[in-house]
Amino acid sequence: MPATMQPLPRGARNPGSQSALRELNQKRVIDTLLASGPLTQAELARQTGLSTATVSNIVKTMAAIGSIETEPTTSSGRRALLVRLSNNGAVAVGIDFGRRHLRIVLASLGFTVVAEQFLELPLGHRAEESIDCASQLLARMLEERDIAPSAVLGVGVGIPGPIDQRTGTVVQGAILPEWVGIHLQDLEKRLHFPVVFDNDANLGALAEVTWGPHNTVDNLVFVKIGSGIGAGLILGGHPFSGSLGITGEIGHETITDNGVVCHCGNRGCLETVASTSVMMALLGTRAPVTTADIVRNALSGDAATLRVLDDAGAAIGRGLASIANLINPEVIVIGGPLAGLGSILLAPIERGLLRHAVPSVGEATALVMSSLGDRAEALGAASLVLQSPGLRRD
Repeated sequence: MPATMQPLPRGARNPGSQSALRELNQKRVIDTLLASGPLTQAELARQTGLSTATVSNIVKTMAAIGSIETEPTTSSGRRALLVRLSNNGAVAVGIDFGRRHLRIVLASLGFTVVAEQFLELPLGHRAEESIDCASQLLARMLEERDIAPSAVLGVGVGIPGPIDQRTGTVVQGAILPEWVGIHLQDLEKRLHFPVVFDNDANLGALAEVTWGPHNTVDNLVFVKIGSGIGAGLILGGHPFSGSLGITGEIGHETITDNGVVCHCGNRGCLETVASTSVMMALLGTRAPVTTADIVRNALSGDAATLRVLDDAGAAIGRGLASIANLINPEVIVIGGPLAGLGSILLAPIERGLLRHAVPSVGEATALVMSSLGDRAEALGAASLVLQSPGLRRD
């Protein structure tokens, strides 16, 4: 059995006693660190609503018993103390299933990546085959790291498509049609662990406010540009999933009324003009082109690649303007396999955003590339496990 977090001191059962209040505040700090990842003491005070003196005392107490770890850092140019949960041997698993790939990460309670594996999958793979492949790869990763299955808190899974959270089922509209109808229980049966799952863009947004540099941002949009285009939303400091769990389907926003028919059944969707699949088709008339080729050719200044990216970026910016006008986010983060392009892709997206958004909204919205690259979805899946009370071990 893995080592467990040392229990916090328990005082009197009187809910109004100082001991009970101290225990409640300690739990609040733990829950905040699980939800947001490592934070400075000042950030902890802001997010928990506790005073800086109270947070400082809690940190000292919990560090003394080994529940948390601290290290010096800088924040806004000033010296600060970074606080994270101690690594106790338990791990959260994050799995990102893509149209052509599989990525698995093992993460500790302290938001440290313990192991990571990436595997290419054949186009059109059956869901059951890729899940079994993930199960075998996960077993091998645990064995190589000498991690007992009992140390696994749970498995978070990201899928590029809408998931009806009421039924726990992948529904029509997924970029992976082979996954339509797959149920949460199917994943648990084949992976042999408790599972939580969500749309990959939602998990990308979650990663940005846990693993990324945006853990103090209240309103954030994460946009994954890949074979499909989807957005994950953080509103009021929390992931927003709507009434069904199906949100951020920006890839199916109509860009041109007379465009080609999308797999969702509509015409002229953003995905039909700006997804990586469309880019590869436009640039691969003579020889097949991959997303890695697109990045490499763009960075080397290939004119055709730059034109395709410019057109796609402008269309994406136009689609994002609708979201910006509606929710007025502080930050829009662009992620997916093209994240390495930086300003080459950001510039036309920003141009489209500023052209179609309300001027004050467009100018106030920070547009950045994800610092997590194509790992965001898997890292977000691991965060989903850490934030699931029924799976984690405090």
